[in-house]
Amino acid sequence: MKAELEKIVPGEGKPILVAYRMSLPYLEFYWHHHPEYELTYKINITGKRIVGDSYEQFNPGDLVLIGPDLPHTWVTDRKIKNKQNCEFVVIQFSGSLFNSLSGLNDFESIKRLLQNCKHGLAFKNSVPFKEAILSLPTKSGVEKITDFLLLLGQLSKQKGRRLASAEYDISQAKNQEYRINKVCSYLEQNFSKPIRISDAAAIVNISSSGFCKFFKRATGKTFSDYLNDIRIGYSCYQLIETDKQISAIARSAGFESVTYFNRVFMRKKNTTPREFRNEVA
Repeated sequence: MKAELEKIVPGEGKPILVAYRMSLPYLEFYWHHHPEYELTYKINITGKRIVGDSYEQFNPGDLVLIGPDLPHTWVTDRKIKNKQNCEFVVIQFSGSLFNSLSGLNDFESIKRLLQNCKHGLAFKNSVPFKEAILSLPTKSGVEKITDFLLLLGQLSKQKGRRLASAEYDISQAKNQEYRINKVCSYLEQNFSKPIRISDAAAIVNISSSGFCKFFKRATGKTFSDYLNDIRIGYSCYQLIETDKQISAIARSAGFESVTYFNRVFMRKKNTTPREFRNEVA
């Protein structure tokens, strides 16, 4: 099934530049794409970011520029009660904004930036751009356009780190969005229960062997590793915010034994659950 395009601003006459600040209780898994470029800044959020076949943890200050039609999502654990809402800024813009400027030498660096973000770019230090990004949603008219161009000009002088691999096939991935959304939403809601590969494969009506290849190609992670990431994230919250016994936390996160939980936790966090709890206490 062909994926539905995300439409941030519905209707005719869609602006070529949209900037808005959002506040949500959590970020839900929503694997999607759109024809616009997107610059997104996470103000106070920690979670998982998937851009193409790049799967990474992200933290407050996460700044990413995404090219047209590159599938992506940011997700936080809805079962973890956040003390504050997830705050972030999204700036979407059409490539047509630069049609009349492409021949000017002054815009060559921005042109290269837009070419390089085809597979996504993450910027290590977002501090110099924070003020400009936070203020853009409050601007309008010519001021909004000029401030945005200045922001892109500054970004073009920074070396962004490519996210999706050069081999990632954007056109093929667009057609997988419906199925991967269905699977990952199921995992986010049911990770505390025993989940077999065959269970997940049945959701999208493909064989277990075919599902493993499909999932790795779509997320950059194996099925078991992705599921363990969700479970360990939930466990970390329980270790920090509750006094529950470690064995009880392991069971509530979906691990079949404390021994396996400890092994996975050590591999993911380079420490034991008990040491992790003591360090943050």
